[in-house]
Amino acid sequence: MPNIRILTESELRNVVTLDLDAIKCVEEAFHALATQDVRMPPILRLDIEDHNGEVDVKTAYVPGVDSFAIKISPGFFDNPKLGLPSVNGLMNLFSAKTGLLEAVLLDNGYLTDIRTAAAGGVAARHLARKDASHAAIFGTGVQARLQLAALALVRPITTATIWGRDIARAEKAARDTSRDLGIAVSATDDGKAACDGADIVVTTTPARSPIVQADWIAPGTHVTAMGSDAEHKNEIDPALFARADLYVCDSTAQCRILGELHHAIDAGLANANSRQTELGQVIAGSAMGRSDARQITLCDLTGTGVQDTAIATLARQRCDASNAGTEIVS
Repeated sequence: MPNIRILTESELRNVVTLDLDAIKCVEEAFHALATQDVRMPPILRLDIEDHNGEVDVKTAYVPGVDSFAIKISPGFFDNPKLGLPSVNGLMNLFSAKTGLLEAVLLDNGYLTDIRTAAAGGVAARHLARKDASHAAIFGTGVQARLQLAALALVRPITTATIWGRDIARAEKAARDTSRDLGIAVSATDDGKAACDGADIVVTTTPARSPIVQADWIAPGTHVTAMGSDAEHKNEIDPALFARADLYVCDSTAQCRILGELHHAIDAGLANANSRQTELGQVIAGSAMGRSDARQITLCDLTGTGVQDTAIATLARQRCDASNAGTEIVS
C-alpha cells in the first residue's frame, strides 16, 4: 500500500495562494466541465438547523487527471459569535486509477476559500468589462476580502466599496483590503449606495432574502453571486434575471436546485427545463459572453466539485515539489 501524505493548513497556505496560477487552475476546471466527460455527482448536503449549520460533500472526476478529490465542507454561521470561523473542513485526494487514498488536506476550508475566490476572478475575466475599475463587495468575511483581491488580479480595480449589515465590520474589512491591495476602499451599510457607480458587484453572504435589488444595477455592470449554495439562500432579487442581458452559471443542473436560478424559476422568470449558458462554455468559446459594454451580466456560482479536484491537485503537486507534509504508512 502506498504512503499517505498528510498536509496541514499552514503547509498548504505556504504553497497555495490566491494568484494568477490559482485562477488559471480553476479556469481550466470550468473548461474541462464544458468540453470533457467530467463526472460530477450532485452535492450531498446535511442541514443542522439547530445550530445554523450545514455540511456539503462535493467531488468530481476529470478525465486525464490522475487524482480526484472528495471534499467535506461544514459551514456553521453562528460560529463567529463563539470566536470561531464559519467554515472549515478537509479534502481527501484519491488515485483515479486505483481509488487508493493519496493525501489528506487538512485545510480547514482554506482551499475552498481560494478556489471560490478564483472562480470569481474567472467570472470577471470573461464577463466584466475590460475597463471595470470600481467594485462593490457585499459581505465582510474572508470570502468578501478574497473576492476583491481576485478582481484586482484580472481587472484594473482602483476603488471599491464593501457593504455589511454591521458597519463596524464593513469598515474594518475596508481598512484591511485597502492596506493589502493598495487601493481606496470605503464601507457602507446601504446596499443601493454600494451599487452606485459599481462596474462589478459581488455578493458573498449566506443571505436568505435578496440583499441586491434589480433596479440598483446599472447598464454595463457585471454581477457575480457567490453565496447562494443552498436552496434557502438568496442574495439577488430574482427580477435581475429578467433585466440581465446575459445569465451564466457554473452548472445548470446544480443551479436549478440551488443558486439564484432556483429563485428565478420559483418566481416564474426562468424555465426550469431550459439549458442555461455555463461559464465553462464561455471560456471554451462555445457560448457567447459579454458582447457589449452596456450589457448587464449575471454569473451564478454555487461551487462545483470540479473546482475542488482542481485546487486539491494543484496543492498536492506544489507540496510534492517542496516536500511539504508528513507521510504515514497506510
